[in-house]
Amino acid sequence: MKLEGLTKRFPNGHGVFDLDLELADGEIVGYLGPNGAGKTTTIRLLMGFLRQDSGHASIDGRDCWLQSVHVQELVGYLPGEIGFPEDMTGHELLDLLASMRRPLDTRVRRLELLHRFDLDADEAIRKMSKGTKQKLALVAALMHRPRVLILDEPTAGLDPLMQERFLELMQEEKQAGTTALMSSHMFSEVERACDRVAMIRDGRVIAVEDMARLRSLRRQIFTVTVGAEADLRAIEAAGCTIVARRGRELDLEVHGDYNHFVRTLATCDVRMLDVRPLNLEQIFLHLYGTEEAHTL
Repeated sequence: MKLEGLTKRFPNGHGVFDLDLELADGEIVGYLGPNGAGKTTTIRLLMGFLRQDSGHASIDGRDCWLQSVHVQELVGYLPGEIGFPEDMTGHELLDLLASMRRPLDTRVRRLELLHRFDLDADEAIRKMSKGTKQKLALVAALMHRPRVLILDEPTAGLDPLMQERFLELMQEEKQAGTTALMSSHMFSEVERACDRVAMIRDGRVIAVEDMARLRSLRRQIFTVTVGAEADLRAIEAAGCTIVARRGRELDLEVHGDYNHFVRTLATCDVRMLDVRPLNLEQIFLHLYGTEEAHTL
């Protein structure tokens, strides 16, 4: 999957601009950004639903606009907004979708996915909850074992158990060599599923990072509560970066010599000590954060 200078400008001035992003075969990339950043527009361009103003997008070497029929044969697609025929059952819909592809037996894979997501596909779609429709959409996207996945907010409406099952499934897809672009505004699911993450803001990709590198930047935050103001001054003088202060409670980043920090604490009246790592969302926002990015 490759985007080169991909641009689509709408009359209101919004859109996506000069997008450059390439996914290697078997790589899963998270596409992260606040609502309205351009994630869904990018996906619609990749699926051939929109024609770009300039630039180029391709999947498996096929032009996403000029060869959209062939591209769509390759892809398992989950839209951000699901619109199913309300008068059908889940099974009837899946049968219809299967019949629209080249001859392919999806029955075994379909049953596996229905079982994994605890989905009763005999139910009429009009009676399904949002979460149930989301599970049905995931089955529809995955039942033909596509080599490429394009998923727009895949866990929207899913309860925590189903979110966990989806993330387990993505790990299996990765091991099977599936290439995937997964749009999300939830860093936690991108962290679990993806090899890299691309951040989009105001229609432009502002950063692409390896997940391993982001994890390597994970820092420790110490929360210390002390008994006296003199203790606070001693800790401040120990070479720590104060992240936050609440009375006699400090959030600290420790740089360099942890032994010096520990020796300093030994001279203080420490009432409470806790430690936690910065999560990857905090690291990402620290590197590239702006007021808009903090809406994630």
